[in-house]
Amino acid sequence: MGSANDGCSRRGFVGVLAGAASGLVGCSTSSGSSSASVPSRTPGSPGAAVSPGPAKTPSAPAPTGPRPLYLGTYTSAEGGGNGIGVARYDPDSGRITGTGTITGVTNPSYLAVHPDGRTLYAVAEQDAGAVTAVRLSDRKVLGSRSTGGAGPCHLSVHPGGRWLLSANYGSGSVTVHPIDSSGALGERRDTVTHSSPAPGPGQEGPHAHQFLTSPDGGHVLAVDLGTDTVYSYRLNERTGALTEVSRARTRAGAGPRHLTFHPGGRYAYLANEADNTVAVCAYDRKTGRLSVGAAQSTGTGSGTNYPAQLLVTANGSYAYLANRGHNSLTRYAVEADGARLRLLDTVAVNGDFPRQIAFSPDGTLLFAANQRSSSVSVFHVGTTSGELRRAGEPFASPVAVCALPL
Repeated sequence: MGSANDGCSRRGFVGVLAGAASGLVGCSTSSGSSSASVPSRTPGSPGAAVSPGPAKTPSAPAPTGPRPLYLGTYTSAEGGGNGIGVARYDPDSGRITGTGTITGVTNPSYLAVHPDGRTLYAVAEQDAGAVTAVRLSDRKVLGSRSTGGAGPCHLSVHPGGRWLLSANYGSGSVTVHPIDSSGALGERRDTVTHSSPAPGPGQEGPHAHQFLTSPDGGHVLAVDLGTDTVYSYRLNERTGALTEVSRARTRAGAGPRHLTFHPGGRYAYLANEADNTVAVCAYDRKTGRLSVGAAQSTGTGSGTNYPAQLLVTANGSYAYLANRGHNSLTRYAVEADGARLRLLDTVAVNGDFPRQIAFSPDGTLLFAANQRSSSVSVFHVGTTSGELRRAGEPFASPVAVCALPL
């Protein structure tokens, strides 16, 4: 969730966009809470991908020359963009240069790329939710498909490249779409609504905020902020059908928003939006069962704060948390082979409301999309210390809610 305009919550987002959605036809197509006291995802205010997870291994070849960067926004928000922003960044300095916009997409608040690098996917975060595919070679929109739900806020591509997974925040459901050989999307194959357990304190219903694949590829997991639950499913890679295999409950009112796995695959880290905590989770690869550990501090003090997203370095040594409200990035040391997080410090993000963070492919840069200040901040990531060092001034981008560096 992420409040876009000071008092407007994500719970109000779907209603606010309902009228606008009727006039938004073409859509595009991976975080919020709906507690009355917590701002939720609304235009102008979120969800991984995305850097949906860790950066690539340190052995990945260093990029040479400018690299592409895609930027998500709300097209229906005041001061929002006109589609998916297109830019380039220097892998050494971190400097961003805008180069254009991919139009014909609506409220592309979360982005993900196909494993082959040829197709970009975006959500259309509106009442009549949709996902859209864009061919990157010529920026041609390949078409949109309904998610069968409201307010999709996250998506990810299954590692095999044949299925797109999306989470509908407004309706508390997750959806599977097939991806054909061209990268285009077919009609959805399965949709599951989180009808139980009952909503957590301050929530009026389920709110799916993330849908991702475990590192081993054996299960797909859905994080639901409204029910304080992480659901584990098996995906039938032939038919696209989902079968629930387990549920993991957080403490009541935690409002889980975003899950990130340690590279070792045995542990994951959960950002809890509503109660401003994080938790270490044990993961059983065989059963798909997630066990949620004790709530831990975000290092942001007693002020209002809504954790957004966690990232883990490719070597598994450090984790970073984006803090909306405190407007900072928390750095943790990852210890005991992933089983423990130790709070190190917080660094000012140099922007307002960092809704999403992402690593460059080689892991040397960290990008933060600052929704309320309409900017993207860039940091150098210390190779051995994990320290964050600001890379120049933020880049101006309308209602920046997602930054995807390639």
